[in-house]
Amino acid sequence: MTEPLLVERGDDRVVATLSRPGVRNAIDQATIDALHALCAELEQTPRTLILAGAGGVFASGADIAQLRERRADDARRGINTRAFERVSALPMPVIAAIDGYALGGGAELAYAADLRIGTPRLRIGNPETGLGIIAAAGATWRLPRLVGDARAAELLLTGRILDADEALAWGLVSSLHDPDDLLPAAHALADRIATADPLATRHTKTALRAEPQAHPELELELQAELFDSPEKERRMTAFLNRRRR
Repeated sequence: MTEPLLVERGDDRVVATLSRPGVRNAIDQATIDALHALCAELEQTPRTLILAGAGGVFASGADIAQLRERRADDARRGINTRAFERVSALPMPVIAAIDGYALGGGAELAYAADLRIGTPRLRIGNPETGLGIIAAAGATWRLPRLVGDARAAELLLTGRILDADEALAWGLVSSLHDPDDLLPAAHALADRIATADPLATRHTKTALRAEPQAHPELELELQAELFDSPEKERRMTAFLNRRRR
């Protein structure tokens, strides 16, 4: 049996590829378990995470065969929700590299990322109501923050699937790349992130993810910590020295 999540580890980043080609990378319990294990690792040793899918598909959704058998108690456990919350809360940025379908739970995993890029064959949306359920793993609260209330309502209430150009125009992805260039583009983002101070990057993510009522006091506390950091002193001194040359 192949692993549902293929993980490549580097010093400053990890690439995790959803790999269940027979079911278009549908997210089953084994995938959720693997995501939890990876999150535990990245919580202890923070690195940028790149999420991708094998075989020209990001993730076609939750595994319907398993989902059909779940009952009320399973819903209350938030099987996918808890895993995606953990992905979203990782200390360092998460980049979703989306090729092909990202539907249902696959879309919700992408929404949990900090950065999303795609290919021209991207198709993303939430058709859950057509299956007699709701998008309960983050779409109802993350999607409005990403595309606005009106567009989120349209997607979630109609089950509309966006193509790549629409997803780009709506700001759901920030750029489109040929399939062969998708992972290199994700690595280019990770390269830029790697040049910055990791603590400043982590604090920026914390501020971005905070609720509106936390601002501006949250930023001021985070900035206070950074103002006293040796890395801030080192980087600003290096900048001033370069400018004097």
